[in-house]
Amino acid sequence: MTTTQPLPLYEKVLLLALDDKKGTTPTGDWFVTAMGGAILAELVLLGALHLADDNKKTVSVAPSAQVDDALLNEALDMVRAHKKLKAASGWVMKFARMSELKNRAARQLVAKGILSEEVGTVLKIFKRPLFPEQDHGPEAALLARLEAAVFTDTEDVAQRTIIILALAQSVGLLERIFDKKRLHDRRERLQQLTTGLIVGKATAEAVAAIQAAIFVCTMVPVITSSATTN
Repeated sequence: MTTTQPLPLYEKVLLLALDDKKGTTPTGDWFVTAMGGAILAELVLLGALHLADDNKKTVSVAPSAQVDDALLNEALDMVRAHKKLKAASGWVMKFARMSELKNRAARQLVAKGILSEEVGTVLKIFKRPLFPEQDHGPEAALLARLEAAVFTDTEDVAQRTIIILALAQSVGLLERIFDKKRLHDRRERLQQLTTGLIVGKATAEAVAAIQAAIFVCTMVPVITSSATTN
């Protein structure tokens, strides 16, 4: 039976990235970077982490911060154990590299009745877990919220919906969900959503920090690769 509890942002990102029938994720780790950004965003929304008002958006832990989620608690402990303040981009990268992040998040969704787990193979030799969708309801509801946010002019857009939009846009996931031409026609609307003209300055600042952090994380491999080939 599917849980009625709201899903954390990182689980929503994974749902959007997974192939509903095959239970596979796209090649590359870009969606895992988005999951790392989602973990940071979730902890900020819960008040467990604070982003400083500086260029790096350094991250600090709120006093006595606690969250009721195993992965979020692990991420929070990572920040708490770090002696020096680190920029948001650094934490997005570290959260994205948490051990078995995708599989652990997927198994949480299995426990909630949203995904099922199967065993597949790579080249008919190596086993790997697959997570096909069992209950499309939660993802369908999420897609409906994203659709309404982007393709209508409503001002009734939830903070978490805007953050999911920003995360998906930052890693190119939005173009896998919706038609590129339709998105292009709504580029002004997307800008309004992610710059605070719809829901206010506080959300816009959080969105900007997460987007900047993801941009840094996704650019580092490109810069490193370029340096080693020149």
